[in-house]
Amino acid sequence: MEERSRAILEEWRHDLVSDFGLETMEGAGLTSARLQDAVLQAPFLDPHRVVFVRMVPANRAEGLAPAVQQIPPTTRLLITVAGRLGSTNKLAKAIAAAGGAVEESQHLKGRALSEWAAKRAQEKHGLTAAIAAQVVRVSPPDLGVIDSELKKLAAYKATGEKLTTEVMSELLAGGREDEIFRLTDNLLPRPTPQALEIARNLTRSGLQPTSVAYRMARHYALVLEVKARQERGESLQQVQEEIPEHRFVVQKAFDAAQNASGDRLEKALQQIRDYEWEVKSGQVDADLGLDVLLTRL
Repeated sequence: MEERSRAILEEWRHDLVSDFGLETMEGAGLTSARLQDAVLQAPFLDPHRVVFVRMVPANRAEGLAPAVQQIPPTTRLLITVAGRLGSTNKLAKAIAAAGGAVEESQHLKGRALSEWAAKRAQEKHGLTAAIAAQVVRVSPPDLGVIDSELKKLAAYKATGEKLTTEVMSELLAGGREDEIFRLTDNLLPRPTPQALEIARNLTRSGLQPTSVAYRMARHYALVLEVKARQERGESLQQVQEEIPEHRFVVQKAFDAAQNASGDRLEKALQQIRDYEWEVKSGQVDADLGLDVLLTRL
């Protein structure tokens, strides 16, 4: 989804002549009125405006439907959603009625996932299909995680060192899944002192602080999606059948969601995104910033 949205934005930004033509908005906490103001605003120096709404929580998506009832021809709107929207979702219907399109990023599994990883490794990172297969074996079925691991191996290979089986076992985060599970198990309702200790151990063992934050964000997003389904009256069994994660992982998220606040979960996701941006823009040290992040969540 990230790559698809990036490609769309690059295409739309091609004709923009100023920095005023693109407005990026965070989906967490976004109101319908605020989005409508952005959509209806006329371009200033550019031939059109681009409005990008990033990662709207699935359980809040319908509330934005009134904002897209009227989209001027001078506005191009892109919305990404964290979670799955049903066919009857009001936002999806409103987008379609306005002449737009709704695309779903499929969760790849099994052979399809292996084929995607092999192609990605060869075409994007200059690695072999055999290396991709090893990454898939030890990583969760998440395209972002797999690509991050491939990128890490490619960077190591670029130093001139040889990628042996032993080296890959040490580099791949899959070998630390137990520790990552312990970390996420200590995040809610608030991060415990153990969460900070586990996160530090993960970074000392070679996992990038932003990768740790990414795994935390995945956990918060999962609990938020489960929370929305609980509020719709879905049972644990129904949730396990709908969400493409291991049933035990979903059960843990289901238990955590019962005592979690939806607003707090959305705030946590926003804080993690802010941290990642601050690290990428050079505003904070990644390790120190992760410590601070865990104290604020």
